[in-house]
Amino acid sequence: MTQAVSAGTLLNGRISYVQPVRGFRTGIEPLLLAASVPARPGERVIEAGTGAGAGLLALGSRVAPLAGTGVECDPATAEIAATNFAANNFHQLHVACAELESWRADGTYDHAFSNPPWHKHNATPSPEADRRRAKMARPDMLETWVAVLASALRHRGTLSLILPAALLCSGVVALEKSDCAEVYLLPLWPHAGEPAKLIILRGVRGGRGSSTVMPGLVLHVPGGGFTEEANGILRDGLGLAS
Repeated sequence: MTQAVSAGTLLNGRISYVQPVRGFRTGIEPLLLAASVPARPGERVIEAGTGAGAGLLALGSRVAPLAGTGVECDPATAEIAATNFAANNFHQLHVACAELESWRADGTYDHAFSNPPWHKHNATPSPEADRRRAKMARPDMLETWVAVLASALRHRGTLSLILPAALLCSGVVALEKSDCAEVYLLPLWPHAGEPAKLIILRGVRGGRGSSTVMPGLVLHVPGGGFTEEANGILRDGLGLAS
């Protein structure tokens, strides 16, 4: 590998996982997002900004067999993702090293998902170049990413995003502009009774049904540990109700 990595695991040791020592480090977001994707065995999925591959690894562990493509613009990080896929024997998962804006799919994917860059372009930047690249967003980036991912989907394919709650309106607008107007909203509450800081949005390509607010998920119990439901996802690899 061309950069320093640290070795660890995901899903309570079921997946071996290496990631860069410096820069953007994997949090719980890709695991929560992967748990929300309503994929079935034999389907094709695509993830934008796949990083070291945590989202596709978690989804591939829950739904097998599954064919998947992770689009990652940083060559060193793409190399790490490919190594993780091979190390866990997910031979139907592949990495496309490319800028998403210039990448084109064939319109036959069943599901797309992404934890897109969302920090405002005029916010204080991270001193870490890799972290800046992973999190800083141009003003039009969300709509652009959604449009590219939507174009990769077959009719009735799904497009799932994990976003800060402040981007709810922007996310819904981006999905509607890309013909994914049948939107499902799933709030992620830090603790019971608190406002959601993160949300998952899922649109349906060509969907014409009503939008739906899903039951949502409480992440933490009083004192800071994860709830039983959250641990079911983060440790046991279970899916979210879809």
